[in-house]
Order: sequence, then C-alpha cells, then structure tokens
Amino acid sequence: MPTIAIVGRPNVGKSTLFNRLIGSRVAIVEDTPGITRDRIYGEVTWNGQRYAVIDTGGIILETEDELRASVREQAEFAINEADLAILLVDAEEGPVPADYELADLL
Repeated sequence: MPTIAIVGRPNVGKSTLFNRLIGSRVAIVEDTPGITRDRIYGEVTWNGQRYAVIDTGGIILETEDELRASVREQAEFAINEADLAILLVDAEEGPVPADYELADLL
C-alpha cells in the first residue's frame, strides 16, 4: 500500500492532520513542541484506495541537541520509507526559512 509521511517543523499541526486523516486520536496533540518523537503509523482510505500514513516529530535540521537529532533521524527514516511526503507549514505564520530548508531536503 502506498505510504505518506507527514513532515514539518515542531508544532505546525502534523499530529492533528494525522489524527484527522485516520479518523482517530492516536497521535498526541499538545501546544508544547516536541511531544511526538517517534514515527506513528495509521491507515486511511480515500477514493477507495488504502494508504499508510506516518506522523513524524518536528524536524530541526541544525541542532546539537541529541534528542532533536534523534527525532530528525526518525523523520528522515519515514521520508525514505514513504512514497509521498507532505510538508506541513504553519498556516498563520506562513513559510519560514526552516520550511524552505525542509523542502530542499525533500
């Protein structure tokens, strides 16, 4: 089944979108950045086609923090595993330089 990874910076709504797509509150949604650290998998059916969906932790490309680096590695694993990646940005803030860097990564 095709796989879709939802990626982006911390706290842009990746887990909210994931929960909406799968129709269940599997991913934790908080205002605090950094809650999602691993990959979370779910399934969605759209137009009769089943898809695997992966929620990822927020990606910070340039970081010395070991936890943030580990979250980034998990997200990069999901990107490599996926057939399609959705880059989610904050709709109110709009794209910021870190979003463009992530777009280049994709």
